Amino acid sequence: MTVQRESAPTPAGTDNQIEVKGLNKRFGAGDGVVALENVDLTVRRGEFVAILGPSGCGKSTLLMITAGLTPPSSGSVVVDGKKVTRPLTEVGIVFQRDLLFDWRTVLGNVMLQADIRGLDRNASREKALQLLETVGLRGFADRRPWELSGGMRQRVALCRALLHDASLLLLDEPFGALDAITRDQINLDLQKIWLATGCTAVMVTHSISEAIFLADRVVVMSPRPGRIAQDVTIDLPRPRTVEMRDTPRFAAYQATLRDAIMH
Repeated sequence: MTVQRESAPTPAGTDNQIEVKGLNKRFGAGDGVVALENVDLTVRRGEFVAILGPSGCGKSTLLMITAGLTPPSSGSVVVDGKKVTRPLTEVGIVFQRDLLFDWRTVLGNVMLQADIRGLDRNASREKALQLLETVGLRGFADRRPWELSGGMRQRVALCRALLHDASLLLLDEPFGALDAITRDQINLDLQKIWLATGCTAVMVTHSISEAIFLADRVVVMSPRPGRIAQDVTIDLPRPRTVEMRDTPRFAAYQATLRDAIMH
């Protein structure tokens, strides 16, 4: 799988794939918890957007509403020109837990998408092996998930999410439980896949460094009730390298985002 783009998306593909307008979410009646309040957000096709914010600010709730897995209290989410009213089936989703099936092999877990969707098995198997090759796991295709490390399991989950050529990838803090070295490597893997596939990606993360490294834009949410507090464009060349984190430019973005979260 070859890299098809070496920089952030250009104005040639600036049509919005996601449009969030006046989104509100309250859990419980009366004095229930207001998770999101008047959230407006657009994500362009082919863009990588990271969502940052303190715990409990509604980051994951926003992602789940976008996926159609949680209904909003009011407001709307439009994906690919259609209002989201039920779970989206054509997106790829990677959760905090990898949700792999231990009775299936690594390849079998990735191929689950093909089995559920009735896709051509030969073509899907080749695609699955390509994706595993991209993240360095082709040699583990016949292993079981319990034989893999946490980082390897999340790579399998990522491959599974993209098997059906999803144009939209939603990631809900999938690397939060990994050690720093493993997280660095899987961030490189995710960037490589994103550059190669051209999909749109929205990722919830607690890591400022991870957000800067991966995203074209970083959206900072306020403490609950969650609102969009700041929207920062990350102007760094791609493909990005781990060494970029030691540059003054990267440090400046970290300071800006840290300040936005703290205030």
